[in-house]
Amino acid sequence: MTRVTRRTVFGLAASAAAAASLPSFVPPASAGAPQILKPLPPRWFVDYGSNAEMRWESVDPSAYLTPQRRLFVRNHTSTPTIDPSTYRLRVHGDGVRRDASLSLRELRGFRHVQATTVHECTGNGRSFFASQQGRAASGTQWTLGAVGTVRWTGVRLADVLRALGLRPDAVSVQATGLDADYVNAGVDYGPVRRPFPVAKALDDAILAWGADGKPLLPDHGFPLRLVLPGWVGIANIKWLGSLEVSTSELTSPWSTTWYNIDGPLSTNPVRSAWELPWGAQLARAPRIELTGRSWSGAGPIAGVEVSTDGGATWRPARLHAPGRASAGHGWGWTQWSTVLERPEPGARTLLARATDVRGRTQPDEAAWNPNGYFFDAVVRHPVTIL
Repeated sequence: MTRVTRRTVFGLAASAAAAASLPSFVPPASAGAPQILKPLPPRWFVDYGSNAEMRWESVDPSAYLTPQRRLFVRNHTSTPTIDPSTYRLRVHGDGVRRDASLSLRELRGFRHVQATTVHECTGNGRSFFASQQGRAASGTQWTLGAVGTVRWTGVRLADVLRALGLRPDAVSVQATGLDADYVNAGVDYGPVRRPFPVAKALDDAILAWGADGKPLLPDHGFPLRLVLPGWVGIANIKWLGSLEVSTSELTSPWSTTWYNIDGPLSTNPVRSAWELPWGAQLARAPRIELTGRSWSGAGPIAGVEVSTDGGATWRPARLHAPGRASAGHGWGWTQWSTVLERPEPGARTLLARATDVRGRTQPDEAAWNPNGYFFDAVVRHPVTIL
């Protein structure tokens, strides 16, 4: 699928020692520097300091893609400032026949690809463990706004690895970011890094420098990030600094201590959200159209059932065609709608339950875990008809 030029291949060998001593990034100037660089207007975001959640009620029902300026931010430390002219991606390890230090220009020598994916934090929906199931979990108390659908631009990781001579016995790739070391309770865990199987690298992994036709913003990984379609957000390492390719299984605290439930987490679950403020007040009318979105890390949504009476009755929602924005890839979310006919005034609870193409359906209750990962239960959304 991808053409690799002779110049690119020869350049890989020549670049292995290039720019090894050049600075790749500049950390924030002081401890008081902002942890997120882009504006976070309160009408769009809930600001958690190092993290920022997109307010779900601010989502435009007519827009399929999530612009970077509206996309949630999940940082472990602070957004670094990286000079693209000195940036290099180091690819090394016993799983490739030759190491390389690649500039952005060299990476752009591979054929460019685009993919539309749902990008989501592993803890999205965490607050509902407490508010809906009565048992709190630690971590940022996201509602459902730590998610977005993005059209990425970059190159296939598979093409880069093959150009470097990927060994047939390679099994694992460790991606490491250029953000500052993560320190927690006095323990320095080093830079954020996480391994993933070579099989995923060869399947659909992307080295992305653009989103929705524009360069990445610093908060979203400029100048280069890893994108693993359908996988947990932590696996999509921002400010990608290196890829270690190994013939043995690699680990990191982000795959063993965190983001692990009886094994490292990978594919995101099925989730749904109504495009309404929490506790919305709706003017009574003969017909009220309600909209929402559902998504899954395993592929497209096959169907959505909705209930407007707290689960007493269910009916299928009308699925909308994703449109040209998501053409060429099946990882984007599905928009849907339903009509509330002649509603009586008063409080009621809206529910939406999606099923993906793999047959995975949202449960009534999510499996609790102390870090609050993978809340995939049907969310009970309160509204009032005036």
